[in-house]
Amino acid sequence: MTLIKSISGFRGTIGGAPEENLTPIDAVRFAAAYATLLLEQHPKSCAVVLGRDARLSGPMLYELVAQTLIGMGVDIIDLGLSTTPTVEMAVVFEQAQGGIILTASHNPKEWNALKLLDSSGEFIAAETGKALLDLVAQDAYTFAQVDDLGSRRCADNALEQHIDAILALDLVDASLIAKQNFKVVVDGVNSSGGIAVPQLLKALGVETIPLYCDPTGHFPHNPEPLEEHLGDLRALVVQEQAHFGIVVDPDVDRLAFVDEKGQMFGEEYTLVACADFVLSQKSGNTVSNLSSTKALSDVTKKLNGEYFASAVGELNVVQLMKAKQAVIGGEGNGGVILPELHYGRDALVGIALFLTHLAQKQIQVSELRATYPNYFMAKLKINLAPEMDVDALLHQIQQIYAEQKPLTIDGVKIPFDNSWVHLRKSNTEPIIRVYTEAPSAAEAQALGERFVQELEELSNS
Repeated sequence: MTLIKSISGFRGTIGGAPEENLTPIDAVRFAAAYATLLLEQHPKSCAVVLGRDARLSGPMLYELVAQTLIGMGVDIIDLGLSTTPTVEMAVVFEQAQGGIILTASHNPKEWNALKLLDSSGEFIAAETGKALLDLVAQDAYTFAQVDDLGSRRCADNALEQHIDAILALDLVDASLIAKQNFKVVVDGVNSSGGIAVPQLLKALGVETIPLYCDPTGHFPHNPEPLEEHLGDLRALVVQEQAHFGIVVDPDVDRLAFVDEKGQMFGEEYTLVACADFVLSQKSGNTVSNLSSTKALSDVTKKLNGEYFASAVGELNVVQLMKAKQAVIGGEGNGGVILPELHYGRDALVGIALFLTHLAQKQIQVSELRATYPNYFMAKLKINLAPEMDVDALLHQIQQIYAEQKPLTIDGVKIPFDNSWVHLRKSNTEPIIRVYTEAPSAAEAQALGERFVQELEELSNS
């Protein structure tokens, strides 16, 4: 069981002892610390947008966080079951001072987390996160007097506002999409995507065949949208003769597609396809993180833009997108960020961009995929043992491969002639991630296994 405190929020497994797992006591402490920081900045009036995904621990943690904020004197704008990008946009719509999403994204059902937002609806800055961790360590909070308790107001139209904002984008052509009579299978992994994605598709005139769209929180498969977890979706697309399939993670900030043949489009290529479309409509730059496919760089250069790579983490991607004035960016895990809408990964806007792209191209999804450079990735991991010194291990690897001129802005990324490997400690799980990319799946897997073995040998030496 695990509890991870970081500058971007708090994530852990439910149950067990405080400080070792994400327990009710930890949730109250974290919420109180966040409220303390907000009240220092906004002492006269402070409101926070609150939403959650459908995981089983959500209602319990939601009420703990909500009542703690109210007890601190913070007003709650209650979205209930929602998506991460919807909460982010609601912070702006409601002119709130912050936001909290209760979700552990792609992690299995035993996990949950508090994702923390600033008044722009973006993840809190690193310095704010450090101040928050200091407050949690001090465990000193001042709760409001009875006359100063916060209030609670439900905002039932947040998803509609989010969808309306997507439909209003110049890049999204709802009428053209509707004319195509698309039929799409949607895997909502029994979370909030099961509500949000079909509602968006209905607004775009797309026929939806729901699969696991009942938001019970009982995930029917591992919620990370990877090929090995999506056999049911792939089979149903073929069975229903659908144009393609859509799968999102539990909080709807990651997006992956299945083509009309039941084959994976590739989660890395979600951003590539959306960027290809956006850059075909407007010139500009793109950004993704170091662990993302080289195909985005290739497509960007082909369309006369410049590509930039950031450290892993949405906050890092957003900061570099702003610095380089990128017109689109995101992460290779299926996370699409369109600044024209908001600076956050958003599966819903990714779907709308993809559909418009497909409608304009008048081709099948498999044909669209064939237009992009063909790279293959392997994503492996090493579970961290208590005695592992990750920084020392990565430094050793950096020295061993010094001639390759590795990048070290986030872990160690080693470029080879036609492949690369990226080694880094995860921000969300107690693991070392080992990501590789190569011209074939076998080469990518072999490269990943080679570095897993090297790391294990170094840790045992």
